Amino acid sequence: MRFKIAGTIRQETTFATGSGISEIARLRRVYGKGRWRKRKGIAEIEMEDGTTRTAEVHWYEATGIGRKEYKIKCFVD
Repeated sequence: MRFKIAGTIRQETTFATGSGISEIARLRRVYGKGRWRKRKGIAEIEMEDGTTRTAEVHWYEATGIGRKEYKIKCFVD
């Protein structure tokens, strides 16, 4: 499912860091070394078909590398 973030992400929180992330080895191999964190927040997203919905999104983030691999976890409508 393809989507893009429309606006800002609210209520951002970190719920896993470093070795607490099960895919840390893959993240370092693909994107490089960094202080990796798994984060979540609420955002307005625009779907492929043009509809806009509110959803909880999760992503990985590292200083100097940025946000990677956004995922929709659930819709909050």
